[in-house]
Amino acid sequence: MSEMLAKKPAPLMPEVNPLTVRDVRECLQLGLSDFGRAPLIGLMLGAVFALIGVIIVLSLFASDTPWMAYPFAIGFPLVGPFAAAGIYEVSRALERGDVPRWSDVISTMWAQRRRELSWMAFVMLFVFWVWMYQVRLLIALCLGLVSFASLQEFLTVLLTTEQGWIFLGIGHVVGAALALILFSITVFSMPLLMDRSLDVVTAMITSVKAVVASPGVMLGWGVIVTLTVLVACVPFFLGLLVVLPVLGHTTWHLYRRAVSPAA
Repeated sequence: MSEMLAKKPAPLMPEVNPLTVRDVRECLQLGLSDFGRAPLIGLMLGAVFALIGVIIVLSLFASDTPWMAYPFAIGFPLVGPFAAAGIYEVSRALERGDVPRWSDVISTMWAQRRRELSWMAFVMLFVFWVWMYQVRLLIALCLGLVSFASLQEFLTVLLTTEQGWIFLGIGHVVGAALALILFSITVFSMPLLMDRSLDVVTAMITSVKAVVASPGVMLGWGVIVTLTVLVACVPFFLGLLVVLPVLGHTTWHLYRRAVSPAA
């Protein structure tokens, strides 16, 4: 048995390719095209994610912690890529020449619970949990053990006091670091795990390698994704109905160009 295990070949690491600004522009056009070809599925998946955001924000107000809505809105996009799993399946069907069907999308998403993709959900939610708790820690360190009666009062303290500026500075630096780490390990590992039978560690390493191969381009894409999702969250997350599927389709096409096909 030990000899058999010793002879078992290690999984091949997928090869990565550098990306250019032109790739991002062309993939964004392809993402818009995919959304236009299957708009109803994208709108419904975006609506589910938007509804989750609205429910959580309303829960914060109901629990007398409305001031947490601001850091939540900043950290909420960290878990956005997992919601795009169904979007990836739509793009995959379209590139095969098939007509995307709800039954295929739902069955593909449901099947991920027993695959490595489910571990990525754990990683993303863990980082989001770290983000929310570091916000509470920084509030205690910078603003003291206080409670804010409203979001307006919280924003007033942030924007008009020295302690608030310190909190914003440190908080955004820490948040940017967490977002960069999560973006690097998930941007291509999510579609990769849906597309191939790989372990989650190999997928994350491949994703990081792809980001490192095109640092400027991928950093720019990460900024575009973050800012676009933040803007989409402003009107009660309604912008996510369109933004989420378009970004998901675009990411799929970027993945196709960044990671070489399996041998």
